[in-house]
Amino acid sequence: MNLKRSSYSLLWLALGVFLISFNLRTLFTSLSAILPEVIAATGLSEAQASILTTLPVLCLGIFAIPAPLMARKFGTEKALLIALFFIALGTLLRSTPYAFLLFVGTALAGAGIAVCNVLLPGLIKRDFGTWAAAMTGVFTMGLCLGAAVAAATTQPVWQSYGESVYIAMAVWTAPAILTTILWIPETLKQKKILKGNSIRPGGLWHDRLAWQVSLFMGLQSALAYIMMGWLAPMLRDRGMDATSAGYVVAISITAQMLATLVTPSFAVRFRSQSWVAVGLSLLTILSFVACLALPLTSVWIWSFLLGIAQGGTISLAILLIVLRSGEPLITAQLSGMAQGIGYTIAAAGPLTVGILKDYSGSFSSSIALIIVIGAIQTICGYGAGRKLLVSPKIRA
Repeated sequence: MNLKRSSYSLLWLALGVFLISFNLRTLFTSLSAILPEVIAATGLSEAQASILTTLPVLCLGIFAIPAPLMARKFGTEKALLIALFFIALGTLLRSTPYAFLLFVGTALAGAGIAVCNVLLPGLIKRDFGTWAAAMTGVFTMGLCLGAAVAAATTQPVWQSYGESVYIAMAVWTAPAILTTILWIPETLKQKKILKGNSIRPGGLWHDRLAWQVSLFMGLQSALAYIMMGWLAPMLRDRGMDATSAGYVVAISITAQMLATLVTPSFAVRFRSQSWVAVGLSLLTILSFVACLALPLTSVWIWSFLLGIAQGGTISLAILLIVLRSGEPLITAQLSGMAQGIGYTIAAAGPLTVGILKDYSGSFSSSIALIIVIGAIQTICGYGAGRKLLVSPKIRA
């Protein structure tokens, strides 16, 4: 439902969108920053650690599919509030000294993040109109800021509080709880839910363009989660100290913030976004491989460029969901499909890196994996960037 809002109400909503997005990546980078310490504290094997880093990404795919149904049943604002509650609860549970709850909490938080990922683009299209591209930048900037802050500060928190991995992970419950509380007023403004709609659930699965958008989302996400989950361990394996490795990741994600603010407003100026997608995808491949193969003295520059490329691709992927759909209901449907398929594919990225590391004993084999994923991403990005609209099947 497209509600008319005052300027003050829109500003408050924009703040809410930003705060929610801030909480959607801290789960990932806070873990990767202290992954070796978590393994030592919990006794996890390398294989179990790979599952742990993959689990939330897999949840993003699994729980993205039913997210539009939640919005239809409860309304978008209330569905987001439920998702925020699960993020806060999951983040708290994974901070307990029990390996079982570490996995359960991670899964719960991942489910909540999945719902937020899917519903926010539709909310942006519904309420921000011509400002949708700019708000997409705000949304993705929040993602990157949360990831950067968690990557940069989790290791220092671990050192400052008796080298406790549980405290270092528990601190990220606070922003989740705060955001949940601040979002409650939005649920009180929610009007009655529209019953019924003409879009049949799953009706985009036949559409070639919808698949191209979904694959572009998934493949860029696979590389993003490889970076967030494994870049710090990769650099530490090459001889960089833990704190510096965390700062490298933080720099890369900070660069993502710059790119996410600029890319949507830049890309929307063109009739087609195909070549923007191609250029950003090729830069991702080049800079990621450089981080893993060139001397460590140059990694600061390459990680910054990697951040520019990945910030651009994630914001472009979300923008394409908005641009390739004709109305908010279709946006939510395309978002559910793109992120359901996309994050299921993305889950294979960090898992495969862990398996390759376990099998070969080094991260060298990951270079070929990154090149293959990036090449397919480039092709799908070209197709998804064309000025077309998806065509959902209509209920009779």
